[in-house]
Amino acid sequence: MPTLKLTLAYDGAGYVGWQRQTNGPSVQACVESALGAFDPQPVTVVGAGRTDAGVHALAQVASVQLSHSIAPAALMRAANARLPADIRVLAVERVPDDFHARFCARAKTYRYRLLGGAVLSPFDRRYGWHIRGQLDFASMSAAGRLLVGEHDFAAFQATGSDVRTTRRTLFQVRVSPPAAGRWASTVADSATVATIAVRGSGFLRHMVRILVGTLVEVGLGKRDQASISGALQSAVRDAAGQTAPACGLFLARVEYPGDAPETGLEDDTAIA
Repeated sequence: MPTLKLTLAYDGAGYVGWQRQTNGPSVQACVESALGAFDPQPVTVVGAGRTDAGVHALAQVASVQLSHSIAPAALMRAANARLPADIRVLAVERVPDDFHARFCARAKTYRYRLLGGAVLSPFDRRYGWHIRGQLDFASMSAAGRLLVGEHDFAAFQATGSDVRTTRRTLFQVRVSPPAAGRWASTVADSATVATIAVRGSGFLRHMVRILVGTLVEVGLGKRDQASISGALQSAVRDAAGQTAPACGLFLARVEYPGDAPETGLEDDTAIA
């Protein structure tokens, strides 16, 4: 059966997450339903990242095997015609049969949007975390450097998680202040938005959101940078910060062997 690689973008606000569940609509189920109209066999779509409820994707990658050949461009057009408007297939390409969107991925990049200003724009409320207070971005960046590398991130995972190991490797953490120097919620000017980008080989449940929540507490002066190292060493969830809201998180990129290096994250928070 032909194996296809799909690149998808979606607004996660109306979904219980990527993964198919019984308690509400999922992105995976919507994509499988759309593709199932063109294949007589049951269709299973595998995503690179199982984004949580309310989390968005700029470039989620999925793999699927279909029982008959269909031109990638034709499949993309047909799938988008059947998908809801908040899910789009951006690209379809034929790949080797041993390609697996999740297991072949070597890195993922998540981006989190932080919004400032006295009043949150109603047009931004679904796509960022409104912070009431001035953030010390330099302190946040310094704290982010402590997270880079291989660590036990047990303190930065949701309680009740069941995983074989809580050790993960972060390649890059970048805290980017607003390019315009003015931090506010402004739909028309993305330069006023602060972002936190995290690139790693894999992530625990809610890990990025807890990392962001902890860095924001550093930025607000509610905890010092040394508490980051303490949380890592403690492996206790209560030692880390709050869990940032899902609405500000975007799966931005999934990397595979042979892909060009990630751009836009070049700073001293990176490791090779």
